[in-house]
Amino acid sequence: MPSNVIEETKKRVLDTFGVALGAFNEEPVKIARWIAESSSSSRLAATIWGTLNRSPADHATFANGCATRYFDFNDTYLSKEALHPSDVIPAIFAAAEISGANGKRIIEGIVAAYEVACRLADAYSIRSRGWDHVVYISVASAVGVAKVLGLDVNKIEHAINHALNNNWSLRQTRAGELSMWKGCAAANASRNGVFSALLAWRGMTGPAPIFEGEFGVFNVALCGDKFDLPQMGGEDGAKFKILETSIKYWPVEYHAMSAVEAALDIVKQAGRINPDDVESIEIKTFDVAYKIIVKDPEKWDPKTRETADHSMPYIVAAALIDGKVWLDTFKPERYLAEDVRRLMKKMNVKVDPDHDRLYPQGIKNTIIVKMKDGRRFEASSTYPPGHFKNPLDRKGVENKFWNLVKGSVDEDKARSAIDVIWNLENLECPEKLLRLLIHK
Repeated sequence: MPSNVIEETKKRVLDTFGVALGAFNEEPVKIARWIAESSSSSRLAATIWGTLNRSPADHATFANGCATRYFDFNDTYLSKEALHPSDVIPAIFAAAEISGANGKRIIEGIVAAYEVACRLADAYSIRSRGWDHVVYISVASAVGVAKVLGLDVNKIEHAINHALNNNWSLRQTRAGELSMWKGCAAANASRNGVFSALLAWRGMTGPAPIFEGEFGVFNVALCGDKFDLPQMGGEDGAKFKILETSIKYWPVEYHAMSAVEAALDIVKQAGRINPDDVESIEIKTFDVAYKIIVKDPEKWDPKTRETADHSMPYIVAAALIDGKVWLDTFKPERYLAEDVRRLMKKMNVKVDPDHDRLYPQGIKNTIIVKMKDGRRFEASSTYPPGHFKNPLDRKGVENKFWNLVKGSVDEDKARSAIDVIWNLENLECPEKLLRLLIHK
């Protein structure tokens, strides 16, 4: 496995623990953790991150997955389907705990899961059929867990059969006013991936052929459409897909990441924007961004945290007025405030064909602010910080981690955990890492 693939895997492990620990006290995360802690542990037990408690591996995966995903701050892959491949990492760590796998196996499982998730995203947009992208996360998690468990090809196939037959999720999760489940659906998918792999591990066979069968994925879920998977990474010179995933720099839906950078650029030019001084704001974007974070009426009137971080109009308004975007941007007192609402009413968002042609390799957003005094400010961004064409280095990932966890973990132990992650291939067992990351 190439050294750059191993390095990017480590970055995503550190990033995942940062966003998960940062979300430790959020309500959906507490709910998921309560369920996991209320379940009887067994020989298939795994750690609930941030604690010393253990629960059945699939329940721990769900709790840790909710924490990973809730802030919408974990990594992203953009293609025909957009998804968050690090949603698989809680599943991989749970599998490592129950099987006694070392750091090398963890890296292998993560890279394998990323390959499957991203190649499926390259092959077909299931949101076009009304399915949520987390269907792909369940398959990828099953494969990554199977890899960590050391399953043979036959059992890996049955893990995939189980994951695809039993784990379909509706795209309604991300339509209209978004609920707490927006940040938990992928955790449920990765939990189901763990359970699917465990079934195969113990010899449970699953329905086959799962793609081509009379009532399989192609004929039923995709209404007759078919696809071929691209070559997996590492074979015939194919590039590992983890190298094309992007780490988030701000806690917003990824298609708005460049809009944040453009808005903050305007603040540098003009200073913080007073809504009363603005004549109009024009935002040029691309089709996928418009459909996901602009077109719904709820995106212009967010009433939940989940809707606010998926609302380009709100995100841009908050960035222009506050001169920053961080976790507190998505508290009710901010997204319900009168000043951002007034500024949003002065916005017009439209799809620009030139911006659209860059997607998915680039996510160009342009913001033009016209002031009542005649001044005009314009800024664009295509590859915001953390984008795979503008990647964060180790220091950048560490800075994000500390911004998320400072004050909530023992700093000396957290520094030791960072050292362990940068040497993940030498880790003997995952518990040595997890016991260093305890939430106060």
